[in-house]
Amino acid sequence: MRELNPKTLASGLDDYPRASHPSDLERHVDLRCWMAICSKLMGELADILGYDSTRYVFTSELLTNQELLDSLHWSKSLEGYADYGLHSENVVLRYPSKVKSRPPGNQPEKVRVVLQKPEYGFVNSYGYVSLFPLILEILQPTSPNLATIIKKLEDPKLLWSNYGLRSLAANSPAYKARNTEHDPPYWRGPVWININFLALKSLHHYSNVPGPSKNIAKSIYDKLRMNVINNIANQYYTTGYVWEQYDDITGEGKGCRPFTGWSALVVLIMSEEF
Repeated sequence: MRELNPKTLASGLDDYPRASHPSDLERHVDLRCWMAICSKLMGELADILGYDSTRYVFTSELLTNQELLDSLHWSKSLEGYADYGLHSENVVLRYPSKVKSRPPGNQPEKVRVVLQKPEYGFVNSYGYVSLFPLILEILQPTSPNLATIIKKLEDPKLLWSNYGLRSLAANSPAYKARNTEHDPPYWRGPVWININFLALKSLHHYSNVPGPSKNIAKSIYDKLRMNVINNIANQYYTTGYVWEQYDDITGEGKGCRPFTGWSALVVLIMSEEF
């Protein structure tokens, strides 16, 4: 009750805005895409080791089926892929109106207040989750949805910044919003290099296969790649560190340092080793 939006720590995207009221009918588009990729890899490993890969191949084909993916996760109003669940956009953190007396200095914590009844539907927050069918290369090069997603990458009102793709659209209600009164935004604006690496990898892929999005994928790839490289290099020379994440407004390094985990992917980005 102290969280603006329930966290999904297992996804690795911690406070990224999901459905406000978790339920058994909830669907996460990133989870679907990860399962599609993992089942494909399991099938390949089974073939190499001489095992029956039928089950894995079937699962991969089912999860990458474009029509099924679109029917479950394509939001026409968002013009992008989205989670589905029991959700209300009108949720705020407030101090309880009625609180039992407490000792001085021991103030109550803010709690979640739902101002509008949740309904089942798409969670229309545009951000990294919306990109998973692109960044894991689930979409066919001829998909009209692929063209829509790639074109939207350059929109500064959404994910584009001078330092890489931000984690949540600048026009999202949860952009830079605290999830509790004590927790600063984590996946609600900052630039993360692991996702930018996957975005660059996919743009590189789609720019090298026949399709209507080939040229624009190459154009955005070149600009995004330089934005990411230049900022990480600038921050390294300025601070002496490679950082966990980067501010989408100033480019400043944030979070843990030195963070040579996924932020070290910049070396592969520089060498275009995807």
